[in-house]
Amino acid sequence: PCPLDSPPPATALPVNIKVDVGEGEPIESALRRFKREVNKSGHLMDLRHKRYFENSQERKKRKIVQARFRKRMERMQARRMRQQRT
Repeated sequence: PCPLDSPPPATALPVNIKVDVGEGEPIESALRRFKREVNKSGHLMDLRHKRYFENSQERKKRKIVQARFRKRMERMQARRMRQQRT
């Protein structure tokens, strides 16, 4: 809702997520797909982190914790895949 000649507000994100709704498709399933796309894009997490100021040391700590969690999930999934094969 901002005029074309003025720059977008600082809180505006360049989000371009589209979900095509099939004919006869329930709105609940289209909404579920939209939510999944928004989560995959990472914009909500980015907004959550920008809600408060975070200095470089805090950002580094958060990134380390996130990487540790991601690695742990990858190991768990790899173990599940190995167990399924046997």
